[in-house]
Amino acid sequence: MGATILPDLGAQIFIPLCAIIGILFSLVQWYYVSQVKLSSARDSANNNSSSAKNGYSDYLIEEEEGVNDHNVVIKCAEIQNAISEGATSFLFTEYKYVGIFMILFAALIFVFLGSVEGFSTKPQPCSYDKTKTCKPALATATFSTISFLLGAVTSVVSGFLGMKIATYANARTTLEARKGVGKAFITAFRSGAVMGFLLAANGLLVLFIAINIFKLYYGEDWGGLFESITGYGLGGSSMALFGRVGGGIYTKAADVGADLVGKVERNIPEDDPRNPAVIADNVGDNVGDIAGMGSDLFGSYAESSCAALVVASISSFGNNHEFTAMLYPLIVSSMGILVCLVTTLFATDFFEIKAVKEIEPALKNQLIISTVIMTFGIAIVTWVGVPAKFTIFNFGTQKVVQNWELFLCVAVGLWAGLIIGFVTEYYTSNAYSPVQDVADSCRTGAATNVIFGLALGYKSVIIPIFAIAVSIFVSFSFAAMYGIAVAALGMLSTIATGLAIDAYGPISDNAGGIAEMAGMSHRIRERTDALDAAGNTTAAIGKGFAIGSAALVSLALFGAFVSRAGVVVVDLLTPKVFIGLIVGAMLPYWFSAMTMKSVGSAALKMVEEVRRQFNTIPGLMEGTAKPDYATCVKISTDASIKEMIPPGALVMLTPLIVGILFGVETLSGVLAGSLVSGVQIAISASNTGGAWDNAKKYIEAGTSEHARTLGPKGSDPHKAAVIGDTIGDPLKDTSGPSLNILIKLMAVESLVFAPFFASHGGILFKIF
Repeated sequence: MGATILPDLGAQIFIPLCAIIGILFSLVQWYYVSQVKLSSARDSANNNSSSAKNGYSDYLIEEEEGVNDHNVVIKCAEIQNAISEGATSFLFTEYKYVGIFMILFAALIFVFLGSVEGFSTKPQPCSYDKTKTCKPALATATFSTISFLLGAVTSVVSGFLGMKIATYANARTTLEARKGVGKAFITAFRSGAVMGFLLAANGLLVLFIAINIFKLYYGEDWGGLFESITGYGLGGSSMALFGRVGGGIYTKAADVGADLVGKVERNIPEDDPRNPAVIADNVGDNVGDIAGMGSDLFGSYAESSCAALVVASISSFGNNHEFTAMLYPLIVSSMGILVCLVTTLFATDFFEIKAVKEIEPALKNQLIISTVIMTFGIAIVTWVGVPAKFTIFNFGTQKVVQNWELFLCVAVGLWAGLIIGFVTEYYTSNAYSPVQDVADSCRTGAATNVIFGLALGYKSVIIPIFAIAVSIFVSFSFAAMYGIAVAALGMLSTIATGLAIDAYGPISDNAGGIAEMAGMSHRIRERTDALDAAGNTTAAIGKGFAIGSAALVSLALFGAFVSRAGVVVVDLLTPKVFIGLIVGAMLPYWFSAMTMKSVGSAALKMVEEVRRQFNTIPGLMEGTAKPDYATCVKISTDASIKEMIPPGALVMLTPLIVGILFGVETLSGVLAGSLVSGVQIAISASNTGGAWDNAKKYIEAGTSEHARTLGPKGSDPHKAAVIGDTIGDPLKDTSGPSLNILIKLMAVESLVFAPFFASHGGILFKIF
């Protein structure tokens, strides 16, 4: 209905160029981090005599306090190597099992989709226009399988690279804390930015290349082309599920075991080197919060892009073969990389952190700045990349949309993400009254702490749900299901910044642990604790973004599934749909029960092992003997590998079983039910756990008169706070974050298998 200002060649250049810029920027950030040497201050000063501006010849706290600087640095390097080796070993073990699954599931995709037309190699009538012929079902099966493997590999590589970067940066952040909190902040943030830009750029580049290669075969059949691309999102989320669940079980088993025996029973500090579970705990931060979160947000990005592309392929963009307009979701993501690049400079170059109280505002400003600049960025790419007027497929009809309406769809998703981020911060940061009230409730013991924490989590759901609801209403009103898909993309358009501030948290947490284990000054530990407390809040914000985007992504995928499966209307009053709805609403509870129990079982073994070592190793409490770290690492590894399979199977098998046995109407109900209940539970669980964690840190820091009345460490209120934090750990780091993968993974899996379900599904209803 009109040409775009940006020509096809311009889009073909702009997208990969932005991806390459993102990769190069991440390498520059990595270079800056690498300049922090794991060697003594004397060596660093000599090797970097010209780098006084960056703090390499700064006066160190150890020199002031007479601590042997060289030994401390060597100790930090040894601890970092132990954490890095443990994390690498676990991920290789996990990926070995996940790789087997990946190959088997890829074969399943090929067989199921190929069987739709009896593995025919003849062209067939197109699904949405019977007057045209499209590529055979066997082609869709083949290319869907390839794109699934591409998404899975990209997800695995994203998570692994993120983990390697985090373990490379943790000790360097600790060493920079000797020079000031600002130096440590920049090191941790730059390390997070490496992961954020690598993931965003790699995900975009691989998807762009896959589309262009597939296009060589599909030619004019854009419906088949973008239908086969949906496997990319399925592969990404499949790996994210196992990464999130496995990593979450690993880290929380170690964390709970370390806290219950170390802090509560033995009254020793967190990350004390005498605690046998302390290395496993620090390893867990990287495999769960870094590798898992990286794969998770990559999955959300891939799925939102795929959902938008599928709907656009059967709209005027696809019907008229307008390639620039078709690639609009990728153009938005490309602009997001440029915006995030500028935003990152505000934290690392334009302003300097000089005090602890400036850390959290600096991270919050990253969200605000990226959202404001991205709003203008979206306006520009919508103006040049989309025709003034076009049509969007809307359940059998074509809806006329104007480009300014599409801009509002993306913008409402972007700003809804910011609102969710701020609400999450309010409910999880110890700078505000909700967390302070939870801390105050510890005066009367762990029971009241748990009650207050649960109430906070339930209350924190209200505003995010309204924000998501408004986004859905506005975006659907303007551009139907395509509007919802691009709204999700808008929420994820600043994914590089979101991942940077999210990865910053575990890196800071590890830095604090290394400072404690290396016996560094209490003043350094205070700085790393301040970095960590802000990191807890940013991690909660990251989970809020992931959950909010997952809700929009799942709804967009649901709409694409309904269209692809030929469901005219989803009627809740029919028994077929309602039984699916109620079962779907139950699935997040079932999944949460499995993951929570898995953490509990693994933590039980960890507690028993830590107690055994304290009771049987002479001199362990006195610090004259070394604990057996390796056994605790093995317990976490074995438990997580074993326990991640049942929850993963529940999510992956449910759409297949329901679709085959009960048909697409019942499966529609299951998807709707899991979406509605899963989002609520995920937000509540993540925020409850985050609030309990920061309530504990609020008491430990003692930065206000109120906090000092509840402390110090080891007091009864502090012990009650530790118990609350221990309960919240599996909620915020295992069950909560994994639930958003559940809802979007079931939706994208249903979309990929939709042709098979439509042709051969509903066996039981056909029999009876």
